[in-house]
Amino acid sequence: MATVSGQLWVQVCLLVFLTAVQILAGRDFYKILGVPKDASTNQIKRAYRKLAMQYHPDKNPDDPEADEKFHDIGAAYEVLSDADKRKTYDRHGEEGLKEGSNFDPFGSFSSFFGDFGFSFGGGGRRGHDHQDIPKGGDVLVDLEVTLEELYTGNFVEIIRYKPVARTTKGVRKCNCRQEMKTTQLGPGRFQMMQETVCDECPAVKMVTEEKILEVEIEQGMRDGHEYPFLSEGEPHIDGEPGDLKFRIIQLKHDKFERRGDDLYTNVTISLEDALTGFEMDIQHLDGHMVHIVRDKVTWPGSKIRKKEEGMPNYENNNNRGVLVITFDVEFPKGSISDENKEALRKVLQQGSSQTVYNGLQGY
Repeated sequence: MATVSGQLWVQVCLLVFLTAVQILAGRDFYKILGVPKDASTNQIKRAYRKLAMQYHPDKNPDDPEADEKFHDIGAAYEVLSDADKRKTYDRHGEEGLKEGSNFDPFGSFSSFFGDFGFSFGGGGRRGHDHQDIPKGGDVLVDLEVTLEELYTGNFVEIIRYKPVARTTKGVRKCNCRQEMKTTQLGPGRFQMMQETVCDECPAVKMVTEEKILEVEIEQGMRDGHEYPFLSEGEPHIDGEPGDLKFRIIQLKHDKFERRGDDLYTNVTISLEDALTGFEMDIQHLDGHMVHIVRDKVTWPGSKIRKKEEGMPNYENNNNRGVLVITFDVEFPKGSISDENKEALRKVLQQGSSQTVYNGLQGY
């Protein structure tokens, strides 16, 4: 009976040990971002951007897990987008990224058994009270981009001068909070009042550091789209920095107008082309030519719709909107001779004796 109990005890110990080791291995950053382990930097950036938008706490106020997912996504991107950190993570996991940490794979294992009265030399550990971590302000910056960039995509490098807290000599008051203090005034008499209680933390000073940020202008992004960089906003001495957000501002184009995923443009043709037909090429935003053929009369204001020649859809770049081309007709200047007028009348055969009065419609 004792042997069976001993074997069962060993199995329980082994199971808990393996579970503890698995937990201490850290988060699976590749799984968090949903990318393979051989993912390129662009794949990682694209996955991060989409997930950061999806799980941003401001967009999920009713989801208690959104904040945790949001920070996991930020941590995964911070590591996998940095070549050196990614290399260390691939070899040693998340724990290997902690500089100067005394990694004890049996620490949590000991703590588990310590809670049940067993000791592995260190005793049980006590958890720390979780407090709301203060956060610095978010920074919103307008980023002007051309319609060509939104059509083809682009990478923009931006130099960020960021204030960073660095420790210096001395101490300072920190984590100040209001606590209730009870004072005995006499036998059976007590007074309770609030007082400010602060901790002592190392003194800090703010220094400015230069950092290069790379913003991906993705195909199909829309005016007003926000591109977030986690923890790149204003610092907070006793907490976490805010976020830096770039807001896409689409510049006005001289030839095309965007409406959703559709593009609109106007083309002026001669009266001769309007009457006899024409063939032409229109240069698109990325330089490719859109071919147009008309073999019938083109009225002023006539439109041609070219499918799949509009803007790429942001959610699915394989889908594109429509290019709508409106034609304006340029009439000849100057006078026409009587001979040419008579020839035109014979060709057009419309006559000019009748006057059609349409009235002021809509009034």
